[in-house]
Amino acid sequence: MRNAVRLCALVSLASLVATGCGKKSSSSEDSSYKDIAKTFDDSEPPPEKRQPVGDADLSKLSEADKTRFERLVDNLPSPCGKAHSLRTSRNNDESCVKARFAIDFVLSLLADGANDDELQKMFAQRYQSEDPRRGFRLDDSVPHSGPGDAQVVLVEFFDFGCPACKEFDPELKETLAAFPRDVVLYYKQYPLPIHEESMGAAQAALAAHKQGKYHEMHGLLFENGHAHKKSDLDKYAGQLGLDMAKFEADYKAVEPQVNADKKEGETAEVHSTPTLFINGVRYDGPGWSKYLKMWIEEALAVSR
Repeated sequence: MRNAVRLCALVSLASLVATGCGKKSSSSEDSSYKDIAKTFDDSEPPPEKRQPVGDADLSKLSEADKTRFERLVDNLPSPCGKAHSLRTSRNNDESCVKARFAIDFVLSLLADGANDDELQKMFAQRYQSEDPRRGFRLDDSVPHSGPGDAQVVLVEFFDFGCPACKEFDPELKETLAAFPRDVVLYYKQYPLPIHEESMGAAQAALAAHKQGKYHEMHGLLFENGHAHKKSDLDKYAGQLGLDMAKFEADYKAVEPQVNADKKEGETAEVHSTPTLFINGVRYDGPGWSKYLKMWIEEALAVSR
C-alpha cells in the first residue's frame, strides 16, 4: 500500500514537469520512447559470472525489488553510451562518472515504486535523450536565485497562474538551498493563454524586480494564485513598499521582456509549464527535489 501511494506521487510529479499546465508536447510526451534494452558486446560476461554492483545500497528495497534491480542493471545500457550494461559500466568502466549516479537513480525509482516500464522510460529520458542543449539570454534583467557564476545553471519557464508551477516552486527552493554556491536558477516568464491574468502577473513580477523585490513579489503571486487582477497586483506592490509611480511605469515597460521570454521558450520547444532546463538540457525527471539534486550532483561530478 505504501509503495502504491508513493508511485502515484512519483508519476504525478514526473508528469508535472513533463506536461504541467498547457498543451502536451507532441515531440516528447506523446512519442514512444526508444527500447533501451540492448545486445551488448562480447566483453559482457554471462549472468552467472557477473559481479554484484559493489557499492549499491539495496537496504531500502524489498526482496522482489532486489531481484528486479539485478535484472535491470544487466538490461539497462551504460549511461556513457558504451556497448555494455549498466552493471559493467559501474564495476569496470572508471571513465564513466555517470554510472554511479545512474545506479542511484535506478535504486531511487525502485524504492519509490516505479514499475519496469516507467523506470526504463525515465532512464532513457535521462541518459539517452536526443533533445539538444539550449542557450538562453541570462543577463541582469532576468531575475535569478543563486550566484551568477555557478557551475550549474537552471532555467525555468513558468506561469504564475499554473497550479503545477506553484507545486514545483518549493521543490526548486529546496534544491537551491542544498547548493548555495554551485547552482543558479533563472526565472523565465511563460504566461499561458488559458490563464488570462498571468501576463499581468508576469509584468508585475518583472516590475518589482526593477526595485529589487522580485522574490517577494514572486512569493505573493504564487501565494495568491487566483487573485492576479491589476488591482490585486497594485495591492501587492503597495504591501512590498514599492514606489507606485515607478511600478506603474515599469509594469508597462516590461511587457516586451515577457514576450521575449515566451519567444525564447517557444524556440526551445516549451509547450507547457513548468519546464526546466539544467545546463541547457531539458529536465524530464520526477519533480521532487531529491531527483533534481541527483541531476545536479551528477553535473557537478562530470564537470570536475
